Amino acid sequence: MIQYLTHDQIDKNRWDDCVNQSVNGNVYVWSWYLDIVHPGWDALVEVIEGNYLTIMPITKKKKYGINYLCQPFFVQQLGVFSSEQVTEEKTMAFLQAIPNRYWLVEIRLNEQNDLSKGLKGIEWHRNYLLDLNNSYDLLSSHYHENTKRNLKKSLNNKLHLVKGVPVQNVIDLFRANRGASVKHWGDEEYARLVRLTDAAINSSNAFVYGVQKADNKDIICGALFMKSHHRITFLFSGNNIEGRETQAMTFLIDHVIRENAGQPLVFDFEGSDDEQLARYYHGFGAVEVPYPGIRYRFSNPFV
Repeated sequence: MIQYLTHDQIDKNRWDDCVNQSVNGNVYVWSWYLDIVHPGWDALVEVIEGNYLTIMPITKKKKYGINYLCQPFFVQQLGVFSSEQVTEEKTMAFLQAIPNRYWLVEIRLNEQNDLSKGLKGIEWHRNYLLDLNNSYDLLSSHYHENTKRNLKKSLNNKLHLVKGVPVQNVIDLFRANRGASVKHWGDEEYARLVRLTDAAINSSNAFVYGVQKADNKDIICGALFMKSHHRITFLFSGNNIEGRETQAMTFLIDHVIRENAGQPLVFDFEGSDDEQLARYYHGFGAVEVPYPGIRYRFSNPFV
């Protein structure tokens, strides 16, 4: 039986045990991660013999008296997770268990929450994944020609990789450049990202790299990567004009691929539905992997 648990009813130890054993787990579903990105989250839980067998975070909010579910910032995929294979029947059971008091639902599930195409209330999104369990020579041989040219250009610019960069430096790069047009993120969201990074680094679930030019100590691009469940996730990045001109981001991503090649890991580009970004990620030899989201108003279409 699937139970709805309010936040104070959730046993975080049993939750994280389920996450740890989950066949489709990711970094976003750890209790500490959810506590930072969406304080007060609730959950749907299937309990078997006192253990959490299958779980689904319920990222609720209330505005103007309306209860709704939304996707938290810095979270690409949530949905249904289990220590057993998640069948379409199981995913549907959890969707049907979403209470009708949520009049507006806009959340994203995960790539192993398989659902029928054309199902009402379902929207499909795309991610790009690269299996790193091959030699770097083989991985880089699958780079597209444009990616190879960009990488060669970056190497000619005498770039230097810096590890352990403060994430605030990456945030500052982003806010001064592409982030200037991202109006839905403010000081509160960026402060949350700093807290999230600190917590993830403390639990060995994150690292931050930057790129400098040989004649300048300031980074010209940087990125935050999460690491969990044999997956490295490209969560957040910043890049300035000089970084774009020197192809510093291609240099950085290639370094992470080279550093982790030959290990049983997946590089998760975390997107994208944006055509330009999708082409860029695909250029590293990554494979498109679809995942579902649900979107509906007023009544649950899965009931």
